[in-house]
Amino acid sequence: MDNKKFHAICIEIEKGKWMKVSLFNRKERIYKVEIIVLLKQVPATESFIGIADDGISIKTEDIKWVINPYDEFAVEEALRIKSAHGGTVTIISTGPEKSVETIRTALAMGADKGILIKNPEADKCDGLGTARILAAALKNIKFDLIIAGQRAVDDDNFQVGTALSEFLSIPNISLVEKEEIVDGKIKCYRTVEGGTVVLEAPLPILFTTQKGLNEPRYASLPGIMKAKRKPMDIKSLSDIGIDASEIGEPMVKIVAMKLPAERKGGKIIKGDSAGSIAAELVKVLYEEAKVI
Repeated sequence: MDNKKFHAICIEIEKGKWMKVSLFNRKERIYKVEIIVLLKQVPATESFIGIADDGISIKTEDIKWVINPYDEFAVEEALRIKSAHGGTVTIISTGPEKSVETIRTALAMGADKGILIKNPEADKCDGLGTARILAAALKNIKFDLIIAGQRAVDDDNFQVGTALSEFLSIPNISLVEKEEIVDGKIKCYRTVEGGTVVLEAPLPILFTTQKGLNEPRYASLPGIMKAKRKPMDIKSLSDIGIDASEIGEPMVKIVAMKLPAERKGGKIIKGDSAGSIAAELVKVLYEEAKVI
């Protein structure tokens, strides 16, 4: 092997970015990606949801609180990107102090640090207000990529990620089921009716997750032990330079909550033959169910 070519194999650092120099002296950038993951604590989907006495909120006493399932995809994808490119994964959430438990779960999965913006009135914020709080928290944090769940399973409003990208003036790609980062750009794949659309944008960017993006890992026992020693910052709204007047009143408010009507028991149709049963079924569907 030619010694000049051999000695060209090295690792350099240029302007804070890793540079790999090949045998043929062609430079290929390997970007270390600083990643923010947005996380929300929500009731577990198997929890029984009861309506509180005020008629506009739920009873929280016996609810099991977990990471929003779509945010689990976001944490997992962030960890995979970190494994491939290097960098750090920071979890950020806004809500009551008990949200720390959920952030710790993400740290146990492998994230590096957590930030909770403590907001006791979080349940009164709509998606726009939440996005304003997160934007204020991120204004002094360096990042290349923000990953968020496409929606939270408790309110289903789909708004926080899109609104946050608008406040931060960065691109937003939603419902991503595959991504690739090359040379400071991200290529995202998302399913549309009849096919797949491929979108590309320069970093920094925010994208939201879709089922199929990955299979989230479980927090291991060693990971749980390490999570106790990882940095966790708890900040108030004043710490990030925002107050209630800047968050604004919610544009959508809950005026009433009602449990769905109790389902009636099924009806068994009997007959002497398949023809008579079919005739009776059609009669019931037409006269009683009124669906035909």
